[in-house]
Amino acid sequence: MRLVELDHPVARDMLTRMRDSGTPPDEFRRLGSGLSSLLAFEATRHLGTHAVRVDTPLEATFGELVTTQPVIVAVLRAGLGMLDAFTRVLPSAPVGFVAVRRDERTARPVWYYDSVPDPSGRQVLVLDPMLATGGTSSGVLDFLYGRDASGVVLVTIVAAPEGVSALSRHERLIVVTAAVDRDLDSKWYIRPGLGDYGDRMFSEGPPSGGCPD
Repeated sequence: MRLVELDHPVARDMLTRMRDSGTPPDEFRRLGSGLSSLLAFEATRHLGTHAVRVDTPLEATFGELVTTQPVIVAVLRAGLGMLDAFTRVLPSAPVGFVAVRRDERTARPVWYYDSVPDPSGRQVLVLDPMLATGGTSSGVLDFLYGRDASGVVLVTIVAAPEGVSALSRHERLIVVTAAVDRDLDSKWYIRPGLGDYGDRMFSEGPPSGGCPD
């Protein structure tokens, strides 16, 4: 596994604003989308290209096009907050969805929905803003590798060291994140974290402390 922590002043600014418990849902969504755009460029750095000839208004020249579009997989529901940014960067990429929730008593993933284009022989970008215990991500990775994905890039906003460690058995995995936080508390919540990502995107109430994964 390879871990890439985004090092960019604008990313740090956006993440700090997202951490603020006073940030309202509309602003949280805007910041999350902007930060996801920065992560999208880092997460696609590995994609292969091939040379093509094009005619500009002035002359013929050569450029590059992405050889094979990756499959984008959003983990519901929080991954929806990252999806628009990635489809803007990769408008031709096929998109799939999986729904996995964490059992709050055991921290184990409970899988209840998937609709994913055939990933065999293709790169897959998994969008899941919070990497906490790694239970959800491990289930998604096993699902994709079991269907012969050639490689997976897991893109998160915030990761816990425990989750990163739990995924280290996946040799072909790349984890791209805006920050690796300090640790998990006794209820498996990321600290300092930024709360429950889905609740903060969609709820009008005060943010809770949880961060499912």
